[in-house]
Amino acid sequence: MIEKKIGLLTILFFENLLRHQEIKHFVSTRTGGFSKYPYFSLNLGLHVGDDPENVLKNRRRLATTIGIPLNHFTIARQIHSGNVTIIPEESKGKGCTHHREAINETDAMVTNVPDICLTILVADCVPMLFYDPVKKAIGVCHAGWKGTLKSVALNTVKTMEKAFGSSPRDIMVGIGPSIGPCCYKVGPEVISQVENVFQTKKGYIINEAKDGKGYFDLWKANLEQLLHAGIDRKNIEMAMRCTSHNPDLFFSYRHQKADTGRFGIGITIC
Repeated sequence: MIEKKIGLLTILFFENLLRHQEIKHFVSTRTGGFSKYPYFSLNLGLHVGDDPENVLKNRRRLATTIGIPLNHFTIARQIHSGNVTIIPEESKGKGCTHHREAINETDAMVTNVPDICLTILVADCVPMLFYDPVKKAIGVCHAGWKGTLKSVALNTVKTMEKAFGSSPRDIMVGIGPSIGPCCYKVGPEVISQVENVFQTKKGYIINEAKDGKGYFDLWKANLEQLLHAGIDRKNIEMAMRCTSHNPDLFFSYRHQKADTGRFGIGITIC
């Protein structure tokens, strides 16, 4: 990834997606905003208890900085599911100023409509961007442990295939900053589900202790899912940046162990 200081904000970009001038994308960070502790400072989440006016000022500052109008931002009301929603023209801007208007009960969105900025909000979960340069279609996806085990990334690819005729071989993917296997400790109830879904826990659960707890590698789990979907490894760029290890740059629910904000990841067809 490339990290850029643009005005007051620090924004990250995927190198593989920057090669395509017909799209814009971004990964925001927590710096340069208006929110106060514990949401300091560029919190984009209207649903976490922050002052809504500060969140809207943050969203406007981000939109101005990256050159995407705020009323193009289309935001999901995420529920840790495997659900994927196809976004039509009339849904453009849903959730950009009011959380209750966000795209309901979904953790992934896809579209081929220009000027819709599909946006996911995260604070440890794995955010992913998708772009098919052949069919001119885009997608976003949010994968915590529940969404990962419900195959939300795989479902996103399959939905792009069905809705737009995308070939997995053409799809580019960016896997953004999220909690890494260094920090994502889970209990035996999660580990048993991992083993059930992947038919093994080897490689997915590391440093398992005698108390039955171990560290879940969400990066590997979602990468393997994308490869299984037929996406070429060379088309997948991984941030490999742990949010819990970088709390000054990213919001991390695990690190703060309390209320925190959300950073965003989005993509639009120009």
